[in-house]
Amino acid sequence: MVQLLKRLHPLPVPDFPLGELDPFVRVSERIDVATPLTEDDRSWLRQRHEELQRQWVQRPSGLPDCVVHGDAWVGNVARTARGPILLDFERVSVGPPEWDLVSTAVKLTTTGAVSAPEYAEFCDLYGVDVTEWEGYELLAGARELRMATYAAQHAATRPEWQEEAQYRVDCLRGRRGPRPWKWTGIM
Repeated sequence: MVQLLKRLHPLPVPDFPLGELDPFVRVSERIDVATPLTEDDRSWLRQRHEELQRQWVQRPSGLPDCVVHGDAWVGNVARTARGPILLDFERVSVGPPEWDLVSTAVKLTTTGAVSAPEYAEFCDLYGVDVTEWEGYELLAGARELRMATYAAQHAATRPEWQEEAQYRVDCLRGRRGPRPWKWTGIM
């Protein structure tokens, strides 16, 4: 993943409109349909969403805006004989490259799916540790909210995801102790 991001981020912004990154796309809709959650939890998610949106507008400066994938995680990389290929360009836009980097960082700090040595290697290869940037908590919060609401949305139709969806909300609300939490991937 890191090699692909290092090749994507320096590309010039094209002449045609890509649009600006929206880290909160579909979050409201996901909360609305997350019926397995209590109304109290859904209300808290709405408030968290509003808080993060306000912070996003005045986010700290970081690396220069560039073409970003928008959903950069290993599930969007195909391994081929000719090397890795980046997939799923639905969220490609112009925005802070830190958004693409935060996906890997939250796997260390939030879900525990990446070890400290793996994350250090990622940072060494890219040349930046996004967790050291003053805007990290905002971007991590947005990514966590997306991950929790994704699970909650699908838990409405997939009962086997209800426990994981509730666990993620409980973590974000401070009911499950400090990070990293052991969030289980859902597909």
